[in-house]
Amino acid sequence: MAQNRHWEQDKEATVYIGNIDERATSAMVYEIMLQMGPIHNIHMPRDRVTQTHQGFGFVEFRTPTDAEYAANVMNGVKLYGKSLRVNKASADKQRAAEVGAELFVGNLDPMVDEKILYDTFSRFGPLLSLPKVAREESGASKGFGFVSFADFESSDAAISNLHGQYILSKEVSVQYAFKKDGKGERHGDEAERELAAQAKKRNIVPEAQPVPQAFLQPPPAAAPAPPAGFDPTSMGRMPPMGAPPQGMPGGFAPPQRGPSPYNAGGLPPPGAPPRGSGPLPPAPSGLPARPPQSQAGFTNPADFHPGSFRPPSGSPAPPQG
Repeated sequence: MAQNRHWEQDKEATVYIGNIDERATSAMVYEIMLQMGPIHNIHMPRDRVTQTHQGFGFVEFRTPTDAEYAANVMNGVKLYGKSLRVNKASADKQRAAEVGAELFVGNLDPMVDEKILYDTFSRFGPLLSLPKVAREESGASKGFGFVSFADFESSDAAISNLHGQYILSKEVSVQYAFKKDGKGERHGDEAERELAAQAKKRNIVPEAQPVPQAFLQPPPAAAPAPPAGFDPTSMGRMPPMGAPPQGMPGGFAPPQRGPSPYNAGGLPPPGAPPRGSGPLPPAPSGLPARPPQSQAGFTNPADFHPGSFRPPSGSPAPPQG
């Protein structure tokens, strides 16, 4: 409970910053927002492959007053020619927009970030705001986060489908979060559901937070599933190099293929002298003798002259080896 109350206070002091240019760094954003008040934490989610930020981030101030001031002053300020979007709903607007379909997601893998939560939970319905992962001052995940849906049908579906399931390497718990009043009650009770139903009848739709472009990109495709009935363990392990395949007697060795005259680039067989270190076989009868072998094992065509060859008169003599 204490942890939940503390988290709600942190959430009140947090602003969302969007439309951040790719050249901007977290240090730049920190220096800009520090002018609004003392900062408790800053987090800019990064792409796990390229390690570049995804164009948005969260800045947590020491007090909600500083966060409110930052949203009023910094929204629209240009950084590298792009206008920053700095949003924080006021307390009155936030209460008016609240539905109560807010979920607590516990036992998160340290690698789970806001983008992964968005990809996982947005399949069940519209979200009121971006998912939030609670983080230490160092930016490391605390292992839990929150997801706010726009209606209870979506949040109920998320709980029934995701509670006890694995996200990355950990089995997560998904349940309704505690309310902010600190009385130990959770969201999703009958009173909240009745209020949400009345608002829906009057066509009162809560305003959702804009979704960054990076969140709209599809998640990476999973590896294709094996065919039905396929058991990879039935194939057994691959034999080590040099060992006979399964089902072949241990003393059996496959016949070695002889050297091919067309495989001049291959290695010589074991026990044979290295290429270029021994004399060439004699030339067939009727043909001139082969020239001496060079150190590299190849013959320079300019140095090859059959025994009957005589250079034309007046031409320079061939170079001597």
